Amino acid sequence: MEFSQLNERIREQAIAVNTLRAEISKVIVGQQDMVDSLIMGMIGEGHILLEGVPGLAKTTAVKAFADATDLEFKRIQFTPDLLPADIIGSRIFNMNDRNFEIKKGVIFSNVILADEINRSPAKVQSALLEAMQERQVTIGDTTFKLPDPFIVLATQNPLEQKKTYPLPEAQVDRFMFKVLIDYPSKDEELKIVERFEKNELLQKLNRVIGNGEIKKWQETVKAIYTDERIKKYVISIVFETREPKDKSVSQLIDVGASPRASIFLILAGRIRAFMEGRNFVTPEDIKEVAYPVLRHRIIPSFEAEAEKISTDRIIGELLNRVEVP
Repeated sequence: MEFSQLNERIREQAIAVNTLRAEISKVIVGQQDMVDSLIMGMIGEGHILLEGVPGLAKTTAVKAFADATDLEFKRIQFTPDLLPADIIGSRIFNMNDRNFEIKKGVIFSNVILADEINRSPAKVQSALLEAMQERQVTIGDTTFKLPDPFIVLATQNPLEQKKTYPLPEAQVDRFMFKVLIDYPSKDEELKIVERFEKNELLQKLNRVIGNGEIKKWQETVKAIYTDERIKKYVISIVFETREPKDKSVSQLIDVGASPRASIFLILAGRIRAFMEGRNFVTPEDIKEVAYPVLRHRIIPSFEAEAEKISTDRIIGELLNRVEVP
């Protein structure tokens, strides 16, 4: 594809991305980083972990995202008594036919909202892990492919510790992004109150993007140019999480990021360039996506936790120490 054709396609599709943003913003005030992360996850077919205290519209944002796209949406409320069969399905004995038949679970959908994912035990999380990793599930002796696209958008509350089960590292690494949801500003909260008074927070959204358009976006992202120097820059950032050259930083990291971090950094950089209307990736794109890609892949040391040094602060220190091409 020639650069002129690619530029024209990116320009047209970037307008469609902004249309999707505008539609979601009808019910979501602010939280632009969260909305953009949801869109990026959809384009990159990557799963996203949303973390924030209750009442910050995590669930509402996911529902609005699904409503504004032509994707099937299912919600799973994770609880301590949830079973794997409740998610993936099971074999049920049919008394009439005297045979076992397959009853598929809620996992068979395009967009899965895994609400409060850390409230369910390991056996349930393992069942979800297969779906996230392989994009298929096994019921009895039969394996079923999941719909295309398939995205898990999981939420968790960082304050609740009782009756919660920490996510296995293998599962956490499957998430493309970990997005931290913060409180709205004063102006944004005023808009929320005004919309609530006008009953505008629960309005039905129009489906502005179809699955066919999403596939076209994905094809365009593959054509985004990523210079060799950008790829080496990404590798340097990831290696800095494993073997920091600065001793003061190395004392803050217990375990560094896996190779999957490099893959997602480059992919997310391409998607950000696409959403910004460019046909090439810049170092700034990589810096912007580094935080959501790396924050759940770096395990802080005891010293960092004792001194209350956040993972985001560690990532900032790493980015400052890696030479920009």
